[in-house]
Amino acid sequence: MRFFPYERPYENQQEAMDRIANALSRGQDVLFEGACGTGKTLSSLVPALEVARQQGKTVVITTNVHQQMRQFVAEARAIAREEDIRAIVFKGKGSMCHIDVGYEECQALRDNTRALVDAERDRSQLERRQRDLLAESRDGDAGAADARAAVMDELESVEDRLADLEEANVCDYYRNNLTGDTDDFFAWLYDDVRTPEEIYEYAEREGFCGYELLKEGIEGVDLVVCNYHHLLDSTIRQQFFRWLGRDPEDVIAVFDEAHNVEDAAREHATRTCSERTLESALDELEGADDPRAEDAANVIRAFYDALVETYEDSFGFGDRESVGETWEDVPIANEDRRDDLTLAFLKRYSGRGIGDDLEAAAKLGRELDEQYEEAYREGETATRAECQTLQSAAFVSAWMDEGAAEGLYPVVSVTRDAGTDEVYGRAELYTCLPRQVTGQLFEEVSATVLMSATIQPFDVTEDVLGLSDPVTMAYGLQFPAENRQTFAVETPPLFASDRDDADVQETVTGTIHDAVRMTPGNTLAFFPNYGEASRYAERLERLSSATVYLDEPGESVEAVRQSFVADDDAILCTSLWGTLAEGVSFDGDDAQTVLVVGVPYPHLDDRAEAVQEAYDAAFDGTETGWRYAVEIPTIRKTRQALGRVIRSPEDVGVRALLDARYSRSAKSDLGRYSVNGTFPHEEREELVDIDPEKLKFAMLNFYGGHDAYDGDPPTP
Repeated sequence: MRFFPYERPYENQQEAMDRIANALSRGQDVLFEGACGTGKTLSSLVPALEVARQQGKTVVITTNVHQQMRQFVAEARAIAREEDIRAIVFKGKGSMCHIDVGYEECQALRDNTRALVDAERDRSQLERRQRDLLAESRDGDAGAADARAAVMDELESVEDRLADLEEANVCDYYRNNLTGDTDDFFAWLYDDVRTPEEIYEYAEREGFCGYELLKEGIEGVDLVVCNYHHLLDSTIRQQFFRWLGRDPEDVIAVFDEAHNVEDAAREHATRTCSERTLESALDELEGADDPRAEDAANVIRAFYDALVETYEDSFGFGDRESVGETWEDVPIANEDRRDDLTLAFLKRYSGRGIGDDLEAAAKLGRELDEQYEEAYREGETATRAECQTLQSAAFVSAWMDEGAAEGLYPVVSVTRDAGTDEVYGRAELYTCLPRQVTGQLFEEVSATVLMSATIQPFDVTEDVLGLSDPVTMAYGLQFPAENRQTFAVETPPLFASDRDDADVQETVTGTIHDAVRMTPGNTLAFFPNYGEASRYAERLERLSSATVYLDEPGESVEAVRQSFVADDDAILCTSLWGTLAEGVSFDGDDAQTVLVVGVPYPHLDDRAEAVQEAYDAAFDGTETGWRYAVEIPTIRKTRQALGRVIRSPEDVGVRALLDARYSRSAKSDLGRYSVNGTFPHEEREELVDIDPEKLKFAMLNFYGGHDAYDGDPPTP
């Protein structure tokens, strides 16, 4: 591959690139698993760029992890040094706006500003034309006088238009884009791979709108680096491809950390409407002088009252007082009938018809929205109001039409306002089946590469995301096998019911302590949740001479990480579901040993149950839901955590899973509770079953054999 920026690829990397290139050239999707630190990005990006150049397409590489975005920029810069490519790093308007306005306001400002600049250009041209005609008429050209009179009439009309526009809201930054010389900006932009932060600073310094310049400069480029939502949100995707100047079939999409696409797709597809939106809609309708307002208010008020009634009826003694500042679900689903909110809504509503009233609300809402747009354009208001009636009507219509559809789960949630201490609720249509989002995307684009260190089992990813016969490939750690040891430590299974058992805690604490003592440096420990991390951090502080760091919710993760890696004899306790479990590297001496304590199943709430049921129904199997929705994502998380160490061929380290459910030998005893079989074959082969009391000896032998200890080794 001519794009490859380094002299020598990792083992198997050339093979992977060739296979990916062949698949993309045929328009096939690719599922690509490569172990952490083994060059997945370049292995995918290089052939994608090669095929795109041959076929006249654009490559879009996307992630939802900030550290990976920085890595993409580094890789793109390395390629750009070797090949003449134009690459853009694209970020949303919210983080690049110089005057901090919302999307609707920005759109109105942009339209106003363009209209103003166009009118000023028209005035300038007309003034020049009338001067020329005046000179011609003075030279005796009779027709010039008549032509000048017509020009003067047109000029007067433009002056009137300008007078109106000068009173309207405009954006000075965007105005400079339209009137200034931006050639130097685009020369600078394409001279290297610029980050959004660099673009913002350049534009701010020169008085330009960097976001609009970026949109203008993205057309026809070879490579775009962006966030998931530019592809997963169908509305944004259409605009994004339009800015690219590409039809979907002219785009090759590369998804990094693709094991996260499932949850991200759900997030982008889920629709919500809060009690406050409904309240604002009712206030809006009360002030509307329109005969349709009464019908619109009738249906929205019924839904509002039903929402409040539903969550209020769910409260038992003390429940309202215990509501916190995060959203908490209220169960409303029923097995044999519509959900409680819908039933309460139907009971409360009285009118000529829900459908007719919602249609009236939607039509009135669109008209009100147009009035708000016009008022902001004309400078009559300082902000661009959003029509709450339109939003409310659209949501209630979706709730009634789609609330019982396959793969959608109706939810009511409550939260507490920190400022007013008020409890309020929201309704939500939760999307259980990600393929309802991703399936359309994969059909539209030319081809995709979904890459991750933990994307297996391939058949599950294929089913869940709606892929059709993708090419699959997996490459394990390419680093020397003798530099790592992976143990399945047969400590007691940390079932939720056994976590408070004193003997279990004693055994687990002792095993962690042994691992820390035998590690010639730092140890990472991942637990099923923050509570367990805190429990064992406290126990280790009383027992261990190593410094104990605890990652806690609400605290700065980066501050804890930096303190930990600056140490040389420490343990960091955190949740496997926290931000340190993936996308964060602990290279070299940052950490030598990583422990995963317990099988960290997520909290199984009603949403999780709904996803399991949706998978059972979609894929015809009573065990499919549990496997697809719970067990496999949990083991993927575990595998991600194990990948935080051993990031280069020189790294030496131990990876240990502390729970008998991971061991091969316990499969017959634990049956369906065993998770050993959920790991890919090559990783199962690396797992060495070991008794807890023997772990310290095995680690001593391993690290001692690599001369990893400074001075005398620790005493077992």
